[in-house]
Amino acid sequence: MRVLVVEDELRMAALLKRGLEEEGYAVDVVRQGPDAVWQATEIPYDAIVLDLMLPGIDGFEVCRQVRAAGRWSPVLMLTARGDISDRIRGLDAGADDYVPKPFSFAELSARLRALIRRGMAERPTELRAGDLRLDPAARRASHGDTELDLSPKEFAVLELFMRHPGEVLTRTRILEHVWDFAYDGMSNVVDQYVAYLRRKIDRPFGVEQLETVRGAGYRLRLPVGTGRC
Repeated sequence: MRVLVVEDELRMAALLKRGLEEEGYAVDVVRQGPDAVWQATEIPYDAIVLDLMLPGIDGFEVCRQVRAAGRWSPVLMLTARGDISDRIRGLDAGADDYVPKPFSFAELSARLRALIRRGMAERPTELRAGDLRLDPAARRASHGDTELDLSPKEFAVLELFMRHPGEVLTRTRILEHVWDFAYDGMSNVVDQYVAYLRRKIDRPFGVEQLETVRGAGYRLRLPVGTGRC
């Protein structure tokens, strides 16, 4: 197993390298943000241990750039900051787990093993379907260069479709994922919100991406020649 350690503090980098090598990992160490981006996008690592405070660019930006490049090595983020807001930012940037300093090496090692067992599933921070883009963390959606003004429920419905492009979603499935159990299964609220979305993501742009599948539900259709990201 090959691991990249991104840590600018020399003593901590040496301790991590030695401890991980004793557990059988091949370990590369870099100390600056831009070097970490290059290394992580050029070499297929089984996992990345990423410090937050780095020279050049911080760990948040390193993680964002690595994910934007389509590299899905599990990322375990380290930092002396213990704020919940920083943990949320790290996870939203594409990190898979978070360990605040000071930490137990045994716990770090266990978390790293757990991440490696999960493998490299694709986990984009931005969803794309043709010209549609949606950033769940920033709560922003756009069609090309046009920002979309969506209500919270419209955003949630669109996010569900964009996580399953080309897949037929039944009204019941949409209802269960976006609304609570207080809603009647026979309610037409799903149809209403699909209509609202069409007025915002289809009609202004002369397209029909959100289509009705008779007797089944709705589907977000991908334009020919495009794919999801």
